[in-house]
Amino acid sequence: MSVTEEELHYVPQNHQDLHYLSSDDNSQRGSIPPQKPSQEQYCTLESSLAPPVCTKQNSPPSSVSFSSSSGSPHSQQDSQSDNTYGSPISVSCITEDPHDLKNKLREIETAMLGPDSDNIVNSFETSFASHLSLEPEKWKQVLEIPKGDLKQVLIACARAMAEEDFFVVEWLMSELRPMVSVSGEPIQRLGAYLLEGLVARRASSGSSIYKALKCKEPTSSDLLSYMHILYEACPYFKFAYMSANGAIAEALKGENMVHIIDFQLAQGTQWVSLIQALAARPGGPPRVKITGIDDSVSAYARGGGLNLVGHRLSRLAESCNVPFEFNAAAMSGCEVEREHLAVRPGEALAVNFPFMLHHMPDESVSTANHRDRLLRLVKSLNPKVVTLVEQESNTNTAPFFPRFLETLDYYTAIFESIDVTLPREHKDRISVEQHCLARDIVNIIACEGPERVERHELYGKWRARFMMAGFKPYPLSSLVNATIKTLLQSYCTSYSLEERDGVLYLGWLDRPLAVSCAWR
Repeated sequence: MSVTEEELHYVPQNHQDLHYLSSDDNSQRGSIPPQKPSQEQYCTLESSLAPPVCTKQNSPPSSVSFSSSSGSPHSQQDSQSDNTYGSPISVSCITEDPHDLKNKLREIETAMLGPDSDNIVNSFETSFASHLSLEPEKWKQVLEIPKGDLKQVLIACARAMAEEDFFVVEWLMSELRPMVSVSGEPIQRLGAYLLEGLVARRASSGSSIYKALKCKEPTSSDLLSYMHILYEACPYFKFAYMSANGAIAEALKGENMVHIIDFQLAQGTQWVSLIQALAARPGGPPRVKITGIDDSVSAYARGGGLNLVGHRLSRLAESCNVPFEFNAAAMSGCEVEREHLAVRPGEALAVNFPFMLHHMPDESVSTANHRDRLLRLVKSLNPKVVTLVEQESNTNTAPFFPRFLETLDYYTAIFESIDVTLPREHKDRISVEQHCLARDIVNIIACEGPERVERHELYGKWRARFMMAGFKPYPLSSLVNATIKTLLQSYCTSYSLEERDGVLYLGWLDRPLAVSCAWR
């Protein structure tokens, strides 16, 4: 395999809006065969095993519980430790002092449920009492959700969650479980992961919300394979690379010393075509330096550190007779300071933010506001061009319910686009969606505060941030637009490309999915 072919095989795997995201607790995930999903447990949350409502019963409960994503049964042995209600309590002497009897029952509950039993039981009693007096109209409203309308049941469940109407939440979750499927229609597959997020959010009840998916983590080679499938099936990454590279090539035309700072290096795939284009420049190629920034999540997905990417790009540059230097900055974007970027006088600087800035906490999360801090830092470097590609979605500061509706709408388009270009019977499709999309969805729905790292903003907000940092728009050229239109012709006709004031929007039907823009 030639160097170019080898480089093109490496694909982005850590642009985390469409990617696998490792959690702080090193939870494990694994690939799953698509056959018979009802018998497999796909993305089971730790929270899925917690009893959703604690009820006092006089007879043992059913021995079957369900995974929130697939509705698959767990054995009683697996769930018994969490489902502690149901064993009949025998009282030997009914003439005991009622106060003593109540204390003894409370001791039994404490032994069975742990030290938090008071809160659990009181929470249930309050909820149960409130629903005994529930207005008939409210029950009618719940019961009149169109039968079989998965989208409306998901929305109703999220609304009840936002209103902290947990009695209704639990009832709707039981309705949802048999309706979702990781191997079904696009809305059924998306519904499985939205339900995972709702279960995680409910189980946490406002404290320690994050619950990691308890799936076996794929090997780096498997994850790379899943990302390669997604890379080929959908044009999202290619759209990002082609539009950004077009702006960078235009801005650095005629420069002899080129320095590119990539804030999400991944496999370095984006720079293969640019190095080749610079090699063909009339009068000879410039000196090229690439500073690659990436964290440990990316290192795992690559199967190694940044030095691997540096070696690949160095070999490619050597084969093209391009003088090349690689500077590695193995850290999160939140940690980046000026001294890590190795900028030298005389270099023509380009900075690339590919599906990355939305992971930086802003003023709504941290007083450090790394999102705006990075933009000010980059502006102080006086770059020739800064490229930004982001999802066109509004999930940053939106309250839970509007955020749920936005996620439902956005990812419905994503799953529909995958369904058209990646056959339903594709043996790895479930793993692609699970490892490249599911955790992002669960993070948006289940998490708050610093634990929620998926925080997308619309272009209008990004524009305001760049303008406040002192940047001016750098319109993308019509040549870039034409090149991407040619790319989309090889995909489904449902993809759309729109240019507004030098900004490109990639969409599915009438829903914008990604935006690409440049600044200086």
